[in-house]
Order: sequence, then structure tokens, then C-alpha cells
Amino acid sequence: MGRVKTLFVCRECGARFPKWAGQCGDCGAWNTLEEAVATRQGPAASRFAGYAGEGAAAAIQPLSRVAAGEAERVASGLPELDRVLGGGLVQGSVVLIGGDPGVGKSTLLIQALASLSESLSALYVSGEESAEQIALRARRLELPTERLQLLTETCVERILALVEKRRPRVMVMDSIQTFYSEALSSAPGSVSQVRESAARLVRFAKESGTSLFLVGHVTKEGALAGPRVLEHMVDTVLYFEGEAGSQIRLVRAIKNRFGAVNELGVFAMTDKGLKQVSNPSAIFLSRHQGAVAGSAILVTREGTRPLLVEVQALVDQSPLGNPRRVALGLEQNRLAMLLAVLHRHGGVGMYDQDVFLNVVGGVRVTETAADLPVLLAVLSSFRDRPLPEGTAAFGEVGLAGEIRPVPSGEERVREAAKHGFRRILLPAANKPRRAVKGIEAIPVKRLSEALRRMME
Repeated sequence: MGRVKTLFVCRECGARFPKWAGQCGDCGAWNTLEEAVATRQGPAASRFAGYAGEGAAAAIQPLSRVAAGEAERVASGLPELDRVLGGGLVQGSVVLIGGDPGVGKSTLLIQALASLSESLSALYVSGEESAEQIALRARRLELPTERLQLLTETCVERILALVEKRRPRVMVMDSIQTFYSEALSSAPGSVSQVRESAARLVRFAKESGTSLFLVGHVTKEGALAGPRVLEHMVDTVLYFEGEAGSQIRLVRAIKNRFGAVNELGVFAMTDKGLKQVSNPSAIFLSRHQGAVAGSAILVTREGTRPLLVEVQALVDQSPLGNPRRVALGLEQNRLAMLLAVLHRHGGVGMYDQDVFLNVVGGVRVTETAADLPVLLAVLSSFRDRPLPEGTAAFGEVGLAGEIRPVPSGEERVREAAKHGFRRILLPAANKPRRAVKGIEAIPVKRLSEALRRMME
């Protein structure tokens, strides 16, 4: 029997090398080469054939002559999931959803699939759980399962042979790391198996028009496991997030070919499954009995949705030579930069103070509109003086101490007014053209002016 030939494949970019190395020579990533068995395969063009289908004749044509109809969307039965998907499921789309173990990926998808099965043919394919386990979960969640089809199989070729006859409209593959292709001899979950299995499933979805959900594992760094090319092959990438010990679950769109990215869906985990949160601002706002020092209300924006969250800061005398800067839900490097701006243009130094920052509810805020509320919360904690009650804020702070405008200022003001806030501090360029009923807009141009208006 001949000797088995092995090679090493980068799990980030899929590059192949004859021997192991600490760094990938193609993408530069460290410690990403994994051993795989080399097998004789057809050319890459045949394995990753175009979405028009194998054997379809390709032709060059002007883009203006291509008939592009409006994508028909199907509601999943979960409006928060539809929001993240861009309005619903698109025929032939492939959605990759990843998250930590136990966060609720399977629960979310079986709820959506049970709702869809009442009007469409739906199939749940599991490579991790037995049919009995899935049935017990569906019974616990009290889901309608009369028309929901189930398959427990891990071989991609056998799965495709079975679904070729039924042609379901919606299909879930849970999870992509457990499936394997008989064309490869490597173990399930390896880079080559994940890539080949995903390629076959994506090609089937495009040819048949089946809407496909792929469940993916995540690494300890929080990124989707497997080759990086996996995210490029699918149409939509969703991350399912949740803090340990919290009932709140967030679904965030990172990539979406059929809608806006950075949309946010909010759910609450209960004993009957995931419940939708239609008004997430009410959850992320901590209703204190009175005014509390170190707390500021930020009007942020996730995709098309304005959102109110509470930013809390704790400033304390540091016993260390290098004071600590800890930020949860915000970028730590930006916190250090904002503290330098506060010292230079606000006249308040934090060089001997530990600064701890937290966004209530486990929300991760990435936009610069959080700059002004962060500095207000920090200064409020430092001086032990609460901000005026019923006040919200948003605005980017520049290195020169100016307050810069952010997108959708008027929508943020209306969202704050809807939740009963009486005053809002905002960049002068974001002042609404018409007064918003029930709230006073306070425009500011400089950081020193903002601090004086709030802390006077």
C-alpha cells in the first residue's frame, strides 16, 4: 500500500504548503497551518463551479441587458431575524450564523424553521444531535412540528442525494464543521473538509433556489472557525452574541449581499425559547431611583435602528504607576485617546486615575457618536456629580476638541424624546431644523462648552 501524502493548509486563506511553517506565506497569519491528506481532485474550477450550474454556458453580455428583478423575500416568522437579514429570506441565499456554544443558535433556527414550515417545505439537517434530542427541544419550546422535516446525517453527498428529490425551500445545516465530503480523506472539521462541504452546499442552494442556513463554530477569539474563504462564499454572515449570565441575545449582521450590514436583532432567552425584544432601548436603559454619578445616556445607531444605551464610568485613584484603562463594549484605545483630549481641551487630567468603562446590557458600540457621552460619564464619576436628570447625548469628539456631527442626528433626537428624555446634548451641525416636541436640543461646538453646559 502506497504511503499517504500529506500537506498543510492555512485555515485563514486556504493556501497549501508541502511542509509546516509557523507563518502562512500567503496571508501572513501565524500558527494557522493544519495537516491534511492530499487527494487527487479535479481542477478548482470544477469544484467551485459558478452559481449558474455545472455545464451552463458562459457568455459576455452588457450589464444593461441583464434583467434584475426585485428579490422576493419570505418572512421567517421572527421580525427581529428578518430585520438582520434585510427584510426576510431571499430565494437561493446562503446565511452563515456563528456564536459561542450554548448561546442559542440551534434554538433560534429551529424556531424560525418551525414557523416557515407552516407555509413552505422546510428541512433541518443535524450532524451534532440525534433526532430524539431535537424532538425533545421542539417539544419543550412548544413548536409546531407537523410539517417540519428532519434528517440526521453527516455525509454531504448522501444529504444532497436525499434533498435532490424533495427540494425543500428552506434548509438548515447544523453545523458545517460536522459534515464531510467523500471526495476527501481528511477528518470532518478540517480546513479542506469545511471548504469543500460548504462549496457543494452553496452550489446546490444556488442551483435549486433553496434558502440555506449554515451554523458555524467560533474560535476563542470570537471569529468564525474554519477557512476565511467560508465567509466569502456565503451571502450573509450573522454573529449571535450573548453575555454569560444574561438573558439578552444579540444577532448582528457582519456581511449581507441583500441588505444593510451592522443591523441588530435583539432577543431574550426564556424557558420557552427566544422571545423578540421590539423595544430594546427599554432594556439597555437602567432606571435608577435618582441621578447617579458616572452614568450617561448615549443615543447610538445600529444599522437602521436608533438605540438608547447607558454608558457607565468609574474613576478611582490608582495605586499603580501606570493607571488602568478598561473598556467593556467600547474600544479601549479610543478611551485612552479621549482621556488625552479631555486633559488637553477640557483641563481635567486622569494621569493618576484608574478609568473603568462599561456599556450596560452587553452591547458593543463601535461608532464615534459615543465619544461625548463617554467623556461626560468619566467626568461625572471623577467629580462625583451626576448629570442633569433626563439628559441624553451623542457626538464625535475630535483631537482638536471640536464636537463633530454624526449621521441621522434628527432620528436620534426623536428616539430620545420617545423615551421621555427632556434634554439632549448634540453637535451643533446635528441640531434639528424643526424643534422636536418634548425635548430641548442643546447644540455645542467645543468640548469645553459641552462640559460647561452639563457640569455647571
